[in-house]
Amino acid sequence: MSEPAPRISKLPFIFGDLLLLASAGYIALYGASLGKWQYAAMVAAVAFGAWLAVWPFVLEFRALTKLLESSALGSVTEKIKDLDKVAASISNAVTEWQHLQQSATQTVTAAEHIAERMTAEARNFGEILSRMNETEKNHLRLEVEKLRRAEGDWLGITVRILDHIHALHQAGVRSGQRNIVEQLSNFQHACRETARRIGILPVMPQTEIPFDPRAHRLLDDSTPDDGAIITEVVAPGYTFQGQIVRLPVVSVKESESAQPKAEDPELPLEQSAS
Repeated sequence: MSEPAPRISKLPFIFGDLLLLASAGYIALYGASLGKWQYAAMVAAVAFGAWLAVWPFVLEFRALTKLLESSALGSVTEKIKDLDKVAASISNAVTEWQHLQQSATQTVTAAEHIAERMTAEARNFGEILSRMNETEKNHLRLEVEKLRRAEGDWLGITVRILDHIHALHQAGVRSGQRNIVEQLSNFQHACRETARRIGILPVMPQTEIPFDPRAHRLLDDSTPDDGAIITEVVAPGYTFQGQIVRLPVVSVKESESAQPKAEDPELPLEQSAS
């Protein structure tokens, strides 16, 4: 808050001015013969009265000016103090900013180290997974090979058993005993039905048809002449899940066109002449 302006009492100055002016008027009215000194004193009294009337205002103006100067100086001092506070705040802010920058730099460095470690760990983990995958693949490959060998073994054993059952059935058919043939037929049908459930199906070619090397085979794996006719099915062929396991084993006979023709006996000369 600004201080109140000083006030000077002007009554003594005005009273003194009035006395001087009254003295000057009295001298002018009642001094019939005035000398130069009296006129000089009158003029001096008037001038001094005028100065005395003006002087309190001059003093008040000077006091007011000094008061304004002091108040302005105080406001400037307060502003300078505020500037000091602002400078201190700026200095603190700069210090805090430097600390924050250092902390940010340390954080970025730590993050880079963490990222590098994560990358290295991910690379190592990927290598470990790759080795585990390779090991697992090799293990699975070995297991698959074992299963395929085992599948081939039991498939071959099953085919041999079915071959023996077929041979037993053929022996029963050759025996001509009806009961035995019927029992062996039922037994063979039951065995083939059981094999069918696991995907093994017999392939029985017809007889009295031409031999086809793509669909039939001989017991000795030889290749007969063209036009050979199938006479008997020695062993049926088999398929496993749609794939050929073995072609049917058959026996054949040569066709009549392939057999050499017998030469006509020579006629006697007499018959030929006649």
